Amino acid sequence: MKKYKISIITVTKNSEKFLLQNILSVKSQNYQNFEHIIVDGNSTDKTIKIINSHKKNIKFVKNKNDKGLYHAMNVGIKKSSGDIIGILNSDDIYFKNTLKIVNQYFNKNKDLDFLFGSVYKHKLLHGYNPWKINFSFGFYSTHSVGFFIKKKAQKKIGLYDLNYKYSADYDLFLRMIKKHRLKGMSTTKKEIFGKFRQGGLSSKIRFIDYLRECNKIRLKNGQNYLLVYFIYLIRFIKGIKKII
Repeated sequence: MKKYKISIITVTKNSEKFLLQNILSVKSQNYQNFEHIIVDGNSTDKTIKIINSHKKNIKFVKNKNDKGLYHAMNVGIKKSSGDIIGILNSDDIYFKNTLKIVNQYFNKNKDLDFLFGSVYKHKLLHGYNPWKINFSFGFYSTHSVGFFIKKKAQKKIGLYDLNYKYSADYDLFLRMIKKHRLKGMSTTKKEIFGKFRQGGLSSKIRFIDYLRECNKIRLKNGQNYLLVYFIYLIRFIKGIKKII
């Protein structure tokens, strides 16, 4: 079985609260052909100290020209040297078998471009249902923790579009699945990659800003204008009901 080199990209900015758990979860993997790239956006807390205390296991990138989360991810992708790329937010963790499972899937399925693993979030998220992509984010488990893509496939679809502040991952997935029709699959429900901690960027986004950006992304990727605004209306009504 080939041992693919896996690049894990973590973006930090004042991430001292959970970063050590993140680093240790990568360091403790029972699969060793990986690199952990941490891209820091000018942290002023103890983040850099934590990174330096584990510098033997980390490729550290100071992103002085910080332009936000997705810009830092792009920097990490450009610095990566692996065959496969994974994203792990600074407050999220992998379980110890994650990279071993990833390597097994890409070995068993030589034409596989990307993989979604099961992840604990507010509940156990699992599966991959690309037919849902036009309507919601519910077609996959998670971006951080759950998503792995071959480097050559990443080069084909391009980087995260910095025109989008909140949902550039959704735009990337639309290009990946709809435009380039890359081959993806999910792990079994029991093959759980790790834990996604709630309270990050997604929890700080205004609902209306999120909806508007999703609209732009869907229109940019060629979805029908009437369908896009029908979805917008339905989701807006559901969102208002939750608030009320």
